[in-house]
Amino acid sequence: MNQPGCRTRDVWGTSTPLSTDTRKRPDLDPLKVLCAFGTRPELIKFLPVLRTLRRRRGLMPVTVLTSQHTDLVKPLIELWKIRVDHDLGAMVHGQTLNSLLSRLVARFDDVLADEAPDFVLVQGDTTSALAAAQAAWHRQIPVGHIEAGLRSGARENPFPEEMNRRLITALATLHFAPTDRNVAALLSEGVARDRIILTGNPIVDAIGLIRKRQTPSPEIRDLVASLAGRRLLLLTTHRRESFGALMRGRLRVLRDFVERRADVSLVFPVHCNPAVTEVATQELGGVPNIHLVPPLHYPDFLHCLASAWLVVSDSGGVQEEAPSLGKPLLILRENTERPEVVESGVARLVGRTPQRLSDELILAEAQDSWAYRVQPIENPFGRGESARRIVDAIQAWRTEAAIQGRGAAEAS
Repeated sequence: MNQPGCRTRDVWGTSTPLSTDTRKRPDLDPLKVLCAFGTRPELIKFLPVLRTLRRRRGLMPVTVLTSQHTDLVKPLIELWKIRVDHDLGAMVHGQTLNSLLSRLVARFDDVLADEAPDFVLVQGDTTSALAAAQAAWHRQIPVGHIEAGLRSGARENPFPEEMNRRLITALATLHFAPTDRNVAALLSEGVARDRIILTGNPIVDAIGLIRKRQTPSPEIRDLVASLAGRRLLLLTTHRRESFGALMRGRLRVLRDFVERRADVSLVFPVHCNPAVTEVATQELGGVPNIHLVPPLHYPDFLHCLASAWLVVSDSGGVQEEAPSLGKPLLILRENTERPEVVESGVARLVGRTPQRLSDELILAEAQDSWAYRVQPIENPFGRGESARRIVDAIQAWRTEAAIQGRGAAEAS
C-alpha cells in the first residue's frame, strides 16, 4: 500500500529494457536490493552502484526517491535513465527534522511492505538514509551502509549528520567503509570485522563516469573560459553552522581578497536557502570579479572545480571531490569527518574565525605554498573501484546467508 500523494513506478527516468530487466527474469531468483536516496550527493554516489547492480545477474535493484533535492536530482535521473520505482514526495516547506523523519519512516514502511526486499542499501548520513535504515530494521530487513565509519569526533558537528551516521551504524548489517580510518572507527565501536568491507568512496567512480558522459552547459563553459588567465577561486558554503555573522565575516574576507588582486576571480554557486542568498547578495553582489551563480548542475560544478586554482568550502562532499580532481581545498570547519583529506596534504582546516581564513588565503598563494603540491598526491578515497566492491560484498553476503539457511534447515 502506498501513502497518499506517494508516486510510484517509473515516475522518472526510463525503464530498463525488458531484455536486461531482472524483474522479467524469474529464473534468476534475484536478490531484491532496495536503494534509497533523496539528495543529489546520495544519488551521485549511488550512480555507479546502481549501474553495477543492474549489470549483475541475480540482483534486482528497486529505487526509492524521497525528493529531498528534486530540482537537482531530476537532471541526473533523466541523463542516466534511472528507473525510479517509488517517489515518496516527502518534502514539505518549513518542516522540522522530526516531522521529516517521522513522515519518511512511515512512507518507507509502506514501500517495504509492498516490495518485500531482501536487502536495503543506504548511503551517507542524511535523514533519508536514517529513515530507510530505521524502517528496514523494524521489519528485520538487512541494511547495507555505503560510506560507513565517518566520524567527526563531535556528536553535534555536523548536525544532524554526525548522529545520523552513528545511528545507521547501529542498524546496519554490512558496513562499506571508504578508508582504513573508517574501518578502525567501526571496529572501535564494536562492529564485527567480517561485516566491514573496505571499498573506497563511490564518488571517485561517479566523477569518472559523469565527466565522460556529460559536458558542462554553454553558460558555465563560457563563464570559465572568460576567466582564462585569472586564478579561479571556487566557493561553496551552505551548512547551518556557517549561518549568520560567521558567514558574513567569511564573505567579507573573500571580497577583500578578490578586490586586492586583479588576477583572481571568485565563482560562488549560491545555495537557495535565504540564510545564504541574502548574505551573499549583500556582501558580494555587484563586486567586480565576483560571480554569484545559481546552484549548479553537477557537470557544471565539476567543470568549475576542475578549473579552480583554490577551493573554499564547508561541504563534506567537496572534501571528496577536490582530491579526486587534484585541487587544493580550504575547509571552513573546525574539524572534519574526513581527516584523510587533511593528512594527505590536499586540504587545510580553517576553523571558525574569518581572520584564520584570511591568513590561509595568503599562505595558499605564496610561491612555495602547499597548494601547488596537491595535484600529484594520491586520492585518499580510492581509485574508482568502490561500486564493484560493494556489489561483490552484497553477493558474497547472499551466498553466506544461503549456506547458513541450508545448514539450519538440515539441522532441523
